[in-house]
Amino acid sequence: MSRPLLITDCDEVLLHMVVPFAEWLDEAHHIHFDLDLGDFANALRHKATGELVPGPNIWSLLQDFFRTEMPRQKAIDGAVDAVNAIAAHADVVILTNLTDDFQAARTEQLRAVGIEFPVFTNQGGKGRPLSRIVADYAPSVTVFVDDLAHQHISVAEHAPDVWRLHMVGEPRLQPFIKTPAAAHHRIDDWQNATGWIIDRFKGVPL
Repeated sequence: MSRPLLITDCDEVLLHMVVPFAEWLDEAHHIHFDLDLGDFANALRHKATGELVPGPNIWSLLQDFFRTEMPRQKAIDGAVDAVNAIAAHADVVILTNLTDDFQAARTEQLRAVGIEFPVFTNQGGKGRPLSRIVADYAPSVTVFVDDLAHQHISVAEHAPDVWRLHMVGEPRLQPFIKTPAAAHHRIDDWQNATGWIIDRFKGVPL
């Protein structure tokens, strides 16, 4: 019989991202990232002028951050132990929204904190690539974990039989992120999420 499958996001699920990104923006670029705004597109402003950082510049800054600052990213509390415990019951893969040239760096970054599973990179909605992963693994049941609402919508559209768990592992963001209707449930800590995921693997009804 096929094993169950956990497909999990990385940033703000396994690793902290926005807080180290904000610290780096302040140190290297004198840009303030308002983490309490809850709106990424309007949260970055130049400290000297108050001028909003436009979207294309934000993308460029993110690329620079991942290119040079990955060591700043630390594991979300409980994530390392949780995914390794889940691996006793299921296959585990990471589906992360980074360009393909970051695949090796992300794999090594996760290995360095104790998470060593296949890493798939992706740009845009995760529904289609997730469907391909599911087809390749042919699992008995699949659980998907992500912090972004649009990814739950994408997976619900392309792989509706996959269980979808919304998790926002960064405490600073949790009050500002709404739970998407496309998710089956929301749990923001791995201690409680582990039991929920294993219950889905076992076929325990909600």
